[in-house]
Amino acid sequence: MSTFAPTTLRDENFMSRALLLAARGLYTTTPNPRVGCVIVNDGHIVGEGWHVNGGAAHAEVNALEQAGTRALGGTLYVTLEPCAHFGQTPPCVEAIVKSGISRVVFAAKDPNPLVDGRGIEHLIANGISVVGDLFSQKSEELNVGFFKRMKSGKPWVRVKVAAGLDGKTALENGRSQWITSEESRVDAHKLRAQSCVVLTGVGTVVEDDPRLTVRHIETNRQPGKVIVDSRLRSPLDANLFKTPGVTLATAVSKQDQLDPFIQKGVNVLMLPDSEGRVDLDALLVELADQQINEVLVEAGINLHSALLHQNLIDEMIIYYAPKFLGAQGRGMFFLDELDSMDQVLERNVVDITPIGKDFRVTVRF
Repeated sequence: MSTFAPTTLRDENFMSRALLLAARGLYTTTPNPRVGCVIVNDGHIVGEGWHVNGGAAHAEVNALEQAGTRALGGTLYVTLEPCAHFGQTPPCVEAIVKSGISRVVFAAKDPNPLVDGRGIEHLIANGISVVGDLFSQKSEELNVGFFKRMKSGKPWVRVKVAAGLDGKTALENGRSQWITSEESRVDAHKLRAQSCVVLTGVGTVVEDDPRLTVRHIETNRQPGKVIVDSRLRSPLDANLFKTPGVTLATAVSKQDQLDPFIQKGVNVLMLPDSEGRVDLDALLVELADQQINEVLVEAGINLHSALLHQNLIDEMIIYYAPKFLGAQGRGMFFLDELDSMDQVLERNVVDITPIGKDFRVTVRF
């Protein structure tokens, strides 16, 4: 293995550029990670690339193709350890060795068990100097879902909520359109665009009849949709069933109740728990098995609470508008009765960003 020699300020600058390239695949690479690559020779960038779409050429191959013979003796900067296995494309390490690259600097090791150090070992065995762990946290942050799926067998679960300053997400009668500004709604569509699927509950389907599509962001793909509907209360004429790519998770097992949904092309998952509800943990495992990296939850208090009580939330994005909906409004979660401040649920705020006249708060669980 490499000794991971110290890096230089020049290394940091070129890796920063590679990370910017990787971010260009934010909405497109699923189920693969977002990866960027820069090739440098004599202090000059001679090739750049990023992974554009799943199944397409990897970032290293794109950068090597641009560099051509100028890669010989150069340094390759890549935001994730180069792959060493055959997937939908050949191993990147073979292309790197063949190019004559003399040094590779990578940001993070690939958590995929098919790689996980093998790429590094292959490069070193072929006489290439390898330097690693440069901005590894930034690389992992770009790929939180991929890293979590590879390490835990579950996707990253991100709950999105719009609320007034008093934390209420809807009026007492359930009306919530629109709490936040148009700028916040556009920003929220970025979350949809980068997600593999949007998860919602039957209550939201019945009350709001959403489409859950990306409409304000330019993208060549739409996230899948997943409905949690224990008793099959979703209307067959709901907007979500008018487009392909819908999965319905239920506790119902009677075929005559399932058939109308199956005939509409809906992927039905029967995942009952011991109480006759959908087993949410099993649902997330099933989604990970389908190579789902990031799940965006756009639902109501019931599904939010169920996910919270089972410790299945990784992140929460809250858009706060300068409005007050009143004590009778709907909240974000149902919590057990609290008798003291020691029992209050506390998590880490990692970002606060103004969005128009609103502000967005990111909380990690």
